[in-house]
Amino acid sequence: MVKRRIAEILRSGQPDESILIQGWVRTKRELKGFAFIEVNDGSSLASLQVVMNQNLPDYEAIIKKLNTGASLEVTGVLVPSQGKGQRIELKAEMVEVYGEADPETYPLQKKRHSYEFLRTIGHLRSRTNSFGAVFRVRNACAAAIHQFFQERGFLWVHTPIITASDCEGAGELFNVTGLNLKDIPRTENNAVDYAQDFFGRPTYLTVSGQLEAEVMAMAFSNVYTFGPTFRAENSNTSRHLAEFWMVEPEMAFCDLDGDMDLAEAFLKHVFKYVLETCPEDMEFFNQRIDDTVLATADNIINNEFQRLTYTEAISLLEKADVKFEYPVSWGLDLQSEHERYLAEQLFKKPVIVSDYPAKIKAFYMRLSDDEKTVRAMDILAPKIGEIIGGSQREERLDVLEKRIIAQGMQPEDLWWYLDLRRYGTVPHAGFGLGFERLVQFMTGMANIRDVIPFPRTPQSADF
Repeated sequence: MVKRRIAEILRSGQPDESILIQGWVRTKRELKGFAFIEVNDGSSLASLQVVMNQNLPDYEAIIKKLNTGASLEVTGVLVPSQGKGQRIELKAEMVEVYGEADPETYPLQKKRHSYEFLRTIGHLRSRTNSFGAVFRVRNACAAAIHQFFQERGFLWVHTPIITASDCEGAGELFNVTGLNLKDIPRTENNAVDYAQDFFGRPTYLTVSGQLEAEVMAMAFSNVYTFGPTFRAENSNTSRHLAEFWMVEPEMAFCDLDGDMDLAEAFLKHVFKYVLETCPEDMEFFNQRIDDTVLATADNIINNEFQRLTYTEAISLLEKADVKFEYPVSWGLDLQSEHERYLAEQLFKKPVIVSDYPAKIKAFYMRLSDDEKTVRAMDILAPKIGEIIGGSQREERLDVLEKRIIAQGMQPEDLWWYLDLRRYGTVPHAGFGLGFERLVQFMTGMANIRDVIPFPRTPQSADF
């Protein structure tokens, strides 16, 4: 007997086909002499209806076990469905129950549960419609990202998770140590003696793979990373995670204009791929979560992104007939409310802001000829604000050394990064995309903790 996934059966299954399915019970409805069981295997939003007749072997015993959450295997024959809203159903010939679920204690019932409650049962929440749809879309996003870069000849590189450098210079890093925390070795000055640690120096969980991606780009021209990153920011908001995934392409022989072109094409590709791959899930989000989900996707795919400089953006914000909570002034970073005003109210589509003040950006961004701004860009999206941040990198050794010192860092700590400017330096650029931010933007989910299977946040590392 051939095992089939429910998504494929619902799409192309034909009457009189003999099949085998495996999955979990969503609902059970008993009538006199037979029962209807909704079975879902995670492959689609919709479930397959199984019809069980009392003539089945051990019918009464099996029915008692088939409560919501129970797992089972069904062999039978596909038949045209007599009910509304379904083309086909499975007439059971043999049913085997793998695992029961006590209806008195099983926490998922046929009703709406709050997302706050579902986070407390993270081991079960992926069985719900909402989270099933989220994680199928997340999977499609990941597939689209790889497809986009692979089709363009990019090399996928695995950059270190453990690092000795702080790429962003923000200092919000998780320490990695092999020292005995009950008996930490000390120097004569009572500082931690990292010479006795596993790596012989302070090390951390990475916040970005960018610097190492630049290394690889200097050999392979176009590369990208796609992996976990970490930030020890004690922020308990709907926008922050301590562990998240980043996509970071890096391109040699590329300037900021090329960087912006690639980033725009990238977002359009991912949205188009997901709409084509997960139409039922996206329709679910549009109906049940946020009724602008499909319109937002269409806006991304079918509009050219608006481009303007930071200076132009500040001028537009200063003229806006809006009272912002945070001040607007040249030299200050844009806040989420400013970004969303530009994308949602003023231009009503994605906006790329470039050429930010050097003082508010990282040391590795290329200093412009005016020596006041750097060749940086952010893509601002309606409803979420910044979705991508990138820049042309500083390829000039003398300028880069000065920038590192100006930000209180030591050039010798980045000797290998500076070597890239000594040996065959080229103009190069790249950007970073927070993967969970992308999934959140695409699905309309309000809290970033609900677009990653096992969120890591302050005081929470369950499951």
